[in-house]
Amino acid sequence: MPTTESIKRKVQTAQELQSVVKSMKAIAAASIKQYETAVESLSQYNRTIEMGLQVVLGAREALIVAEPSKNNRLGAIVFGSDQGMCGQFNEQIANYAMALLNQGHNQPEDRKVLAVGTRVIASLEAAGQKVEKYFAMPKSITGITPVVQELLLHIDVWREEQQIDQVFLFYNEPFSNNSHRPHSLHLLPVDQQWLQNLKQKKWSSHVLPTFTMDWSRLFSSLLQQYFFITLYRAVAESLACENASRLSSMQVAQRNIEERLEELTAQFQHQRQSSITDELLDIVAAFEALNQT
Repeated sequence: MPTTESIKRKVQTAQELQSVVKSMKAIAAASIKQYETAVESLSQYNRTIEMGLQVVLGAREALIVAEPSKNNRLGAIVFGSDQGMCGQFNEQIANYAMALLNQGHNQPEDRKVLAVGTRVIASLEAAGQKVEKYFAMPKSITGITPVVQELLLHIDVWREEQQIDQVFLFYNEPFSNNSHRPHSLHLLPVDQQWLQNLKQKKWSSHVLPTFTMDWSRLFSSLLQQYFFITLYRAVAESLACENASRLSSMQVAQRNIEERLEELTAQFQHQRQSSITDELLDIVAAFEALNQT
């Protein structure tokens, strides 16, 4: 039977763990708001880029339609996490990505996969997909831009050196009530229907802006900004979902700790009462023995 002191040590350990879990909950909750705000702030920027593309596309009678890919090579970027305590976050997005990739006609050796977050690598490799390279997931808002820039550079390498003109993004996106769901996005080639819709969209005022810059350079620059926004949103939404998943895990952990603390406290009180009772019985027995002498 455990002693009173051993139970007391268990109670203290559980209380310390409870304090850590509460701190992690607070950090996760604050991070969720931070990344959600970052995603919201992209809306106006994205609107500005779309308006720029609308003006540029309106200056051309016909769109430049991308030629269909002549090979089955593609690139995929899967966003996971570097930190634990977030449930099945990495396994879900890895399984989702592999299910979609395996629906295509290409083989695993025809794919180049980047992992953002080291913890998603194991799930991808367990499914038979080799990871070409991984990037660390940013730990704050300020770290997102450098990661996005590195990803854009790597995509350029794919296109120029490895003839990869299809690029997919796989990441978790917010859904409802602090939940998330896996999401995929076809980054390249650019959706021609989307460009056509922008071209045909009615301008918001009576005067259409003009430009003097070279059309190709301006169009390319606007697309680069579009790619930047798209990747930035993917990272920010993935981070928001990661912290939401961690918050949910911590809430479950806190409930379990509280239940364990109740059990240990009751056990401690029972053990302490038993010890006091034994001591009183010893005193009574000793008193009776003295009276009999």
